[in-house]
This record gives sequence, C-alpha cells and structure tokens, in this order.
Amino acid sequence: MKKTLVCSALSFAILTGCNAGGNKTSEGLALAPVDEKDAVAIVNGRPISRKELEYVKAEIARGNPGAHLNIPEDKLVEELVNRELLRQQAIQQQLPKRPEVAARLRYTERAVLAQATVADYLKQKPISEEQLRAEYDRLVGQMKQQEFKARHILVKTKEEAEEIIKQLDQGKDFAELAKKYSIGPSAKSGGDLGWFVPQRMVKPFADAVVALQDGQYTKEPVKTQFGWHVILREESREKTPPPFEKVKPQIEQMLRRKLVQQYIQDLKQKADVKLLTAEKAQGSAPLPAPAAPSSGK
Repeated sequence: MKKTLVCSALSFAILTGCNAGGNKTSEGLALAPVDEKDAVAIVNGRPISRKELEYVKAEIARGNPGAHLNIPEDKLVEELVNRELLRQQAIQQQLPKRPEVAARLRYTERAVLAQATVADYLKQKPISEEQLRAEYDRLVGQMKQQEFKARHILVKTKEEAEEIIKQLDQGKDFAELAKKYSIGPSAKSGGDLGWFVPQRMVKPFADAVVALQDGQYTKEPVKTQFGWHVILREESREKTPPPFEKVKPQIEQMLRRKLVQQYIQDLKQKADVKLLTAEKAQGSAPLPAPAAPSSGK
C-alpha cells in the first residue's frame, strides 16, 4: 500500500511539474547559478538545489496532502534527477524552439516571476498592527446590526393564519400551535428559527420581525412566497463581532490583496497595453490578480 502511494505521488509530480531548469529561461533571462554545496544531486555537471527538493515536496502535497511525508527523500531526489535528464534531453532535441513548448515555458516563467514580484513588493510594504486594528474597527462599524430570535407558524392560507392569531389572543401557547399547524420545517421545534439577521430572511418576513417588539407576535398574517406566516419575536440583541485575533489573518490577507491590486493598477497606468482578444471587445470579466502570498505568521 505504501509503495503504491509513493509511486502515485511521484507520478503526479512528474505529470504536473514544469521544471524549466537550466541557466536561462525561454526569454533568455540569466538565472543565479546553483552552489554545488547546496546541491542534492549533479546530473551531467548540472547541480540540482535543495530548494528544488522543497518545491517538489510542496508540489506533491498540493495534489495529495501529506503524501510527501511518506516518501523517502532519496525517492524525491530521484524524481528531480529524472526531470533534469528529461530537461537535458529536451534541450538536445531543441524542443524549446517548438512554438507550443515555447508558449508553455513563457507561461510558466511569467507566473513564477509575477508571484516573485508580488512577494518582493509585499516584503517592502509590511502591514502594521495599527493598520490591521483600523481595518478591523472599520469592518466592525459596518457590520453593527441587530439580530433576532423568533418563531413562526407557516400555513397555506390567510384564513388559517388569522384563526391561529385568534387562538394566540386567547392565550394559547405559540410553540404548541406551531407544532400543531405549521407546515414549515421548524414545526417540530415549535417554529423556532434561532438567531438570525434580517438579511437572511425574505423581505416581508424580515420587515415584520423588525417592526415587532420583543415578546410580540404579528396581529396580521405575513405573506411570502412560501405561504402565510404568524411570527413571534422572542428576543433581540446587537450582533457580536468576532474577536480581533480570530479574524486578523483574514484581514491581513485582504489588505495584502488590496496592495497588490493597487500595485498592478499603477503598473498598468505606466504601461503600453494592447488587448487583442475578441472576448475583450465583448466586455469579458477581468482575471484575478496574482494571489498575495501568505505572511506565514
């Protein structure tokens, strides 16, 4: 079983990998040489760096999380050696001169360098604790709203709802009436809907809940696309925002994404860009910007 897992993971790696290798990319960009002291193997005089070993581990983990932990390191090095042998063979056969291969190399180079540029830019623009706190306060200010705890009884006709309201006026228990008459999925729990914000409900229902006072039920049936409702608002409260520490990573990621989007926008304004695709003429949606790397905190 373990052997099968190893083979599957390595097969995945070699199928999905696009190791350009060499000292130059498809555009002739000179790359920093690999120090042989940092090499895990040397193939026909070409060293393979330990950093590449980390990349292949990450590559396997993306396709099968945790699989790289079960693969001996020498098997991973063997995978890199196989790739280097195939790369050298491709160079000998002048495969990079083929248009389809050159296009893939340019695509890979563009993606790697774009991500590297983003990472370098964000390193120069660290987000402070003060910025995170300020954004948290802004978001909390936006989300301040009431939430409600309510029950309801759903029936098919207005007349049925009016009859239920009469019984409530006579002192009958709301939950018991819900169990007896409601056709909604909450009938078994006495019509209990739990806590919710108005935006979660259809507008006529939400408006009726907001208009009530705690402990009051609707004196007129409320119509929605589901039928006719009698609603009891039990409680209300201010919605409690999540604590800062819990949402801090998401806020940081959001601010980093905004920085990247602005950076790309600034580059566009200085660049000469000609869009030649037919989709652009039809107003196609833009692709997302390169993802902002995680801060690793």
